[in-house]
Amino acid sequence: MLPDARTATAPGPGDTAGAGLGFGERRDGGHSRWYCRRWRLRRLASTPALAPNRAPLRRRALLCSRLTRERGEAITAGMTTDPVPWRATVLTLYPEMFPGPLGLSLSGDALARGAWSLEARNIRAHGLGRHRSVDDTPAGGGAGMVLRCDVLAAAIDAAAPAEDPRPRLLMSPRGRPLTQGRVRALAEGPGLIAVCGRFEGVDERVIAARGLEEVSIGDYVLSGGEVAALVLLDACVRLLPGTMGKIASGEEESFEGGLLEYPHYTRPREWEGRAIPEVLNGGNHGAIARWRRAEAERLTAERRPDLIAARERKG
Repeated sequence: MLPDARTATAPGPGDTAGAGLGFGERRDGGHSRWYCRRWRLRRLASTPALAPNRAPLRRRALLCSRLTRERGEAITAGMTTDPVPWRATVLTLYPEMFPGPLGLSLSGDALARGAWSLEARNIRAHGLGRHRSVDDTPAGGGAGMVLRCDVLAAAIDAAAPAEDPRPRLLMSPRGRPLTQGRVRALAEGPGLIAVCGRFEGVDERVIAARGLEEVSIGDYVLSGGEVAALVLLDACVRLLPGTMGKIASGEEESFEGGLLEYPHYTRPREWEGRAIPEVLNGGNHGAIARWRRAEAERLTAERRPDLIAARERKG
């Protein structure tokens, strides 16, 4: 922001160039020290008593004019419009569960800075009847209750109009497994809409009608989709620009490149008879990189041979 200049008396009647402006005041309301000096030098150069000094005064006025223009260009170049934050909308029967842990640590700091936004909307607001009913018994019989398609569709339509470009995700144990690649793609987009199921599930018709993509965080069943949505959001938000201290922090983690992450060590150098591998203390960055790569491949082969097979299939 340009520094304010002190204002002085308005120019005299003969000074039409600056009529109506205070000392150093621009017509757009801003101020600049170079603009102030240029204004003053131009007045001095037009004074008859200073006729012998007009040439140097005009040169100085031109210099101030150039500096004013360069200053303005530099400020304009430094002005950036804030990007639209990554937007997350969660449809749930328990909006009080959000932001929960997402309000802390890295994701909480990013949320406070406005790097992303979170809206938790209550599906029950679109429930039916006096008791805002959202579920009903399953067609064909069976245990439990099913989330009604008309209720959930109304909640989705209210939260995300048809032109909303964000993907609509339904947290479901039968969904496609969430991968780091999918997380990175979501983080690079405009945000997401996460629908949290409850009871026995969601009426299949709303999944098809509203284009919901079913996503699973693992081969196990939770009480509802809220915890899964928290996992999904945390994985995405930490990849947003500026959330992690170093870009490399995210590039060297597990599943980046199809491998699990290598082991980490820190001080003390020896603890309970266990020492840090000597290669990490030697300062040879090439040797350290080779060791880390070998350890990542070893751990992946031991614990996730499916990842090794996937890498081999990709060539």
